[in-house]
Amino acid sequence: MKVGDTEVLVKTFTPDDVGIFANLSEDRNPLHIDEAFARKTPFGRPIVHGMLVSSLFSAILGTKLPGKGTIYLRQEVNFRKPVFVGETVTATVEVAEMRSDKPICTLSTICRNSAGDIVVDGQAVVKFG
Repeated sequence: MKVGDTEVLVKTFTPDDVGIFANLSEDRNPLHIDEAFARKTPFGRPIVHGMLVSSLFSAILGTKLPGKGTIYLRQEVNFRKPVFVGETVTATVEVAEMRSDKPICTLSTICRNSAGDIVVDGQAVVKFG
């Protein structure tokens, strides 16, 4: 693993995904799960929980880069734009910095919608090995 290494995960968020996450997290905000309620908001339709979108970073970190056994130390998350139910996003994780004294690295974390707009970004620090 070196600075510049990148991994990607593409996911389309279905109504079932959002409903399952709402139940697991107990965040049943009607903005996410009630079409009639969401139509009356500035978004006009249901949006995916921001934390569900950002969970794609965890999937990449724990399975692809750095991979199995990776432990989160920190995650900074900025929610830039809504992700609508049914929308496809691409999550990208890139190694930004490697510590020379410990198996710890900093990674850039970005999710983009199908139009290429950044919807979530931030930075993760993980321990690997």
